Amino acid sequence: MGPTRHNLWPPAPGWRFCLLVLGCLLLGGCATTFTSQVTSFHPTPLSLPDKTFVFERTKEQEGNLEYRHYEELVRYQLIRLGFVDAKPASAARLEVSMAYTVSSRDVRVIETVPVDPWYGAPYYGPAWSGIGYRGPFYGPFYDPFWPMPPMMQQREVQYRLFNRQLKIGIAGVPGDQKLFDVTVLSEGTNGALAAVMPYMVQSAFADFPGPSGVARVVELKMEK
Repeated sequence: MGPTRHNLWPPAPGWRFCLLVLGCLLLGGCATTFTSQVTSFHPTPLSLPDKTFVFERTKEQEGNLEYRHYEELVRYQLIRLGFVDAKPASAARLEVSMAYTVSSRDVRVIETVPVDPWYGAPYYGPAWSGIGYRGPFYGPFYDPFWPMPPMMQQREVQYRLFNRQLKIGIAGVPGDQKLFDVTVLSEGTNGALAAVMPYMVQSAFADFPGPSGVARVVELKMEK
């Protein structure tokens, strides 16, 4: 009678399995954080005794539904900070302006990745090692105790990277005196502004008014 086989599942992780798990963890971490660079300019200290505001729109922005949607995001942040939406608009002592752009560029990266030297090799059997049965299909590449490391090769990865920019300004009325300007820059593979604009607007007012003339990195947790 042959030895009794004890099927251990899951099998001991090999190089490819470890890399797969690591990749999932890295992707998961990147997917939950929105990172941007924020730079604001303002008098120090910033004094705003009257916080009633109205939006200043260009002719193109006036009838732009996308702009109106982003305007509401800015309005929410301003009200959260104690600003007051002027009614009527002629009573406003502050004018708020907003502009945004998105551009893209192609990125080419050469990366080094491991290659399974035993992929396509004939079945190695019986599938036994020092700690038990490995399963019906088994090669040395999947054995953590096998001394041979994975082979490495280079491959080319190409993708499109989007550069997104948001500018928000606050000026006094009358006189058009600039009181606050902020620029938010972010990069990512998602070119849809509607998906990232809520985080860019939130970043613009993080720690308002923030240090003047200092570029800082703002990280926000993204909703799943």
